[in-house]
Amino acid sequence: MAAPSPFHGSKCTARSISLPTRLHPHSLRIEAELNKLKDWEAPCSSIVAPPGADTIQVGLGGVMELYNYVQEIIHSPLIRQALLRHQHGKLVDEALDWSVTLLDACGTANGILSMTKEYVQILQSALRRKGLDSSNISSYISFRKKAKKDVTKCIGSLQKMESKLGSSPLLNLDHHLMVVVRLLREVSSIAISTFRTLLQFFSMPGGRKMFGGLSLITKLVSMNSGKGEKILNEVGSVDVAIHSLQEQLRGGGDGKVELGVVQRRLETLNVSVEGLEAGVDCMYRCLVQNRVSLLNLLTQ
Repeated sequence: MAAPSPFHGSKCTARSISLPTRLHPHSLRIEAELNKLKDWEAPCSSIVAPPGADTIQVGLGGVMELYNYVQEIIHSPLIRQALLRHQHGKLVDEALDWSVTLLDACGTANGILSMTKEYVQILQSALRRKGLDSSNISSYISFRKKAKKDVTKCIGSLQKMESKLGSSPLLNLDHHLMVVVRLLREVSSIAISTFRTLLQFFSMPGGRKMFGGLSLITKLVSMNSGKGEKILNEVGSVDVAIHSLQEQLRGGGDGKVELGVVQRRLETLNVSVEGLEAGVDCMYRCLVQNRVSLLNLLTQ
């Protein structure tokens, strides 16, 4: 049985895939969860308001819940036999191909999260022990640049998969099987969107690109007034704070105020990353379980 929905109370305005209730007893809940995730997805695509870690965790939880339902559906004898009969299991092979790309994306995200936590904690420790340590700050900035390249590459792979979803026509399928295949494709599409949002969490532009010549006080007033939440996530907040610190040091200032801001934002980012790590780890296990179920279909 799937866990309670993490989207309780959200509006369901997206289109329906109309899964027949006689096909599976949880069909209405599956349909509702898909619609809730689509409502979640819309604001996450905003460039002006990048989602924070809490929002992304909600998305991961919703996708995992959908995969729990998918597990129950593909174990249904009626659906299992229909999937295998159609073109000698071509639909199952298609789903297996998607699972590889999603697992790769999950692995990339997990690796970036792990390295982010490591670099954040190293920088936190250095700032506590040594105060202003430009070498550790430079190491963190170098890591952020490398992470952005990894993110770009992984998002490219997801986009290729997304372009293939639905590209093969659903010919010679009975109505029920057609609806199930559409469901599998919709779940994969939402999973792609969720991973893209997760990866873009690490792609915030650096401080110089975002704020130009704004003074530290202007930046802090903007962030503390609530407006900053609309243009920064936890990663972007650290980038801006580090950039401000570097600007102060270059101008001959002592950077004490900026150092305090960096330390606080690093702690916030560290907590956020730990939460995302837990969510991505659960998501990975969920995807592995889904892949194993699909492979078991082919061996039966």
